[in-house]
Amino acid sequence: MYAVIGAGPMGLATARNLKKYGIPFAGFDLNTDVGGLWDIDNPHSTMYESAHLISSKGMTEFKEFPMADDVATYPHHREMKRYFQQYAAHFGLYEHYEFSTRVVKVARDGDEWLVTTEANGQEQCRRFSGVLIANGTLHTPNLPNLPGRFDGELMHSCEYRHPSCFDGKRVLVVGCGNSACDIAVDAVHRAASVDMSVRRGYYFLPKFIGGKATDSIGGKIKLPRALKQKVDDRLIRMIIGKPSDYGLPDPDYKLYESHPVINSLVLHHIGHGDIAPRGDISAVSGKTVTFADGQSREYDLILMGTGYKLDYPFIDPAELNWNNSDAPQLYLNVFNPMHRNLFMMGMVEAAGLGWEGRNEQAEMVALYIRASQQGAAAAKALEETVRQEAEKNLDGGYAYLKLARMAYYVNKDCYRKAVNTHIAELKNLKAEV
Repeated sequence: MYAVIGAGPMGLATARNLKKYGIPFAGFDLNTDVGGLWDIDNPHSTMYESAHLISSKGMTEFKEFPMADDVATYPHHREMKRYFQQYAAHFGLYEHYEFSTRVVKVARDGDEWLVTTEANGQEQCRRFSGVLIANGTLHTPNLPNLPGRFDGELMHSCEYRHPSCFDGKRVLVVGCGNSACDIAVDAVHRAASVDMSVRRGYYFLPKFIGGKATDSIGGKIKLPRALKQKVDDRLIRMIIGKPSDYGLPDPDYKLYESHPVINSLVLHHIGHGDIAPRGDISAVSGKTVTFADGQSREYDLILMGTGYKLDYPFIDPAELNWNNSDAPQLYLNVFNPMHRNLFMMGMVEAAGLGWEGRNEQAEMVALYIRASQQGAAAAKALEETVRQEAEKNLDGGYAYLKLARMAYYVNKDCYRKAVNTHIAELKNLKAEV
């Protein structure tokens, strides 16, 4: 019996593949239903009312369970909650989960794992042959310290739900990632003023080009990496210009070396004066914020759109091969070089990977477990690869920024090629047993 931690998209894909390949498991989730952070009613969700997918449904959905035709190209979070509920019901996953259950501790005991859970105030400890951690990467906020004391309201984007919190206030949004831009656009319609503190340059992409979802355009003709970066950068500049045209810093890196901002409205509002771009914060005193260029402004509310950090509080980080690094060092961001029965599911980000790419990851792990149980040579070969290549680079030649949020970022094509190679090898049991 294996333990699956989490019932969000990755947990469900993991459960689906374990069931598909006949591997017994028990699933655990803090919420009362499936969906993870996509369920805004989940008290542990970091979702906000206006949130939609930033990738199109066709590039995101599970291949074997496509979204309905009447679902919008960029679905609202409540549509996504329904999608995951339907997915879980269709594949019979509900019966395998224990909801309203917190995983308190995961500890190694010989070759197996002891998993302690808490539900209704009662703790229970059970033994499992292996553990698949799929509780997501967007739970614990990254909260950098402000250079001084702010006497107004300070909040992180994980606390944000509805734009009514901005009513009549002078708002400063810190950060320029996808959530920060979404929230700044929300604030425009309710706040007295909206500024954005932007420290580094970002690439901005509209959600639609020529009536089609931006992420669905191209890909039919494979260009060399350097040429693709140059061609796509020129196309973007032709369509929307440079960030500096809007008073924002230009990126000091090439396109695709960090995750772009997918938003059709933030530059529109900056161009109309609804959002004022500011630089990095150099000092804070009372309600006054001073920026790197020496200008100062007063604010009633600072919203930190500064992202999240990896956090797995129920297990010793050393067990995850996580020592003095921004992310656990795992082969394909999944396989642990120390433990062949401990898997990190979904700790992977890549432009265009979608849930299908994560489903392939889950299928690979399920096939490995099956092959290992049968003593197949393919499983032993993969274990040797894991030991030798735990720190293998999967950037596809892109010079990704050396940031904590990019520590588990991979190149989609490079990653899927490696995963599907292992899937093919693990399926070929008869020739290798």
